[in-house]
Amino acid sequence: MPITCTSSDRTLHANLTGDIDHHAAKDLIEQFEIQMDRYVPKNLIIDCTGITFMDSSGIAVILRLWHRMNANEGTLSVQNIPKQPLKVLRAAGLDKIITFE
Repeated sequence: MPITCTSSDRTLHANLTGDIDHHAAKDLIEQFEIQMDRYVPKNLIIDCTGITFMDSSGIAVILRLWHRMNANEGTLSVQNIPKQPLKVLRAAGLDKIITFE
């Protein structure tokens, strides 16, 4: 799953497309690590408009990003979450610790 990133004023915007499952999660985390090392953002905004499916691996990806942003005293927000991925993230309680827009 490729991610498309743009950065401005230490805010990294990432657009996700496709499925986030156990096959895609490792690659997705690696891509995020590269982008976050490159830009060292204080704010990470993940746009989920293009996500077609998410399983529990997506929870792990989002939690890992949240932990990294917290370690760097930054923020994470997730926006434009389609219905199915939103159910998965809410079932895990992530909406209680991460800003969903």
